Amino acid sequence: MARINPYIHFNGNAEAAFTFYKSVFGGEFSKISHYKDIASDEYPISENDAERIMHIALPINNGNALMASDTLTSMGQVMETDNRYTVFISVESQEEAVKLFVGLSNGGTIEMPINYGPSGNYFGMFADKFGVQWMVDFDPRNT
Repeated sequence: MARINPYIHFNGNAEAAFTFYKSVFGGEFSKISHYKDIASDEYPISENDAERIMHIALPINNGNALMASDTLTSMGQVMETDNRYTVFISVESQEEAVKLFVGLSNGGTIEMPINYGPSGNYFGMFADKFGVQWMVDFDPRNT
């Protein structure tokens, strides 16, 4: 089966965001490269963009990964809140839901506190401190 891995664009703070995500999810980056790594006469990279992240990947579990890059300044800014889709996380326990919700929402804006809802799922929504939208969901019927 194909894997679906969220890919998020940042305005120069991808490394800071992923260092934060790594502190919550754990693990190690499987890939990290900067635009300076591909700089050449054929592909010149401005000094402003050299240290920006060209690609970063953080394995989460079971072959899934969270991935990102910084946009080049020549490409303009990405919309921090309007140009991103929500990352939906299905977890295996209420404890894991709480850990990820509390960890990832730290410094962000909680839109729906995590709690049991009418559907029976333990669910919450928030924007993290980098503006990325998240949903955390635990369905006790799947345990």
